[in-house]
Amino acid sequence: MKLIEQLQERSNHLCELCKSEGPLNIYEVPPGFIHKQDKSILICDKCLSQLDKKEDLDADHWKCLTETMWSELPAIQVVSWRMLNRLRLNSWAMDNLDMMYLDEDTLAWAKATGDHDNDGTVALHKDANGNVLTNGDTVLLTKSLEVKGAAVNAKIGTVVKNIHIVDDNTEQIEGRIDGQMIVILTKYVRKQIN
Repeated sequence: MKLIEQLQERSNHLCELCKSEGPLNIYEVPPGFIHKQDKSILICDKCLSQLDKKEDLDADHWKCLTETMWSELPAIQVVSWRMLNRLRLNSWAMDNLDMMYLDEDTLAWAKATGDHDNDGTVALHKDANGNVLTNGDTVLLTKSLEVKGAAVNAKIGTVVKNIHIVDDNTEQIEGRIDGQMIVILTKYVRKQIN
């Protein structure tokens, strides 16, 4: 039986964190374990995007952890503990953390990524209007840009396709203008929405 089938059977075709229905994804609980049923969980798109810090945390969505944290599956316990730590500024999350028990090995796994040391804030790349930017998006320049050391024509209204996010700086993206890859400040672009 394939992993997806095992996880669907185990979860009754529901997200193993919030119990919502489809579409569901296999989430391999880091750090880098091999695809095995006991190291992977089945989760919905909303849980996945918030776990991967691709959207702001919705504390109300994660109140499901009040029940989920009692799962007997270590992978679910680990994710529950990490998310409760990210939400610890909410009193309900802190109360749940105080009640939660993980055995020594499971706690070591939960702490292995260091994610519990961070708060729930998510650093997202946003355009001048506050729209979230992702790799592959198309943007328009909202200001003519001078590119130092290059003969690039970067005028207001220039379309930049297939942008790349600069991982360590939410104020910068990379894009190709006139065949040359340049760094562009996110405050000078507007996401093109189809």
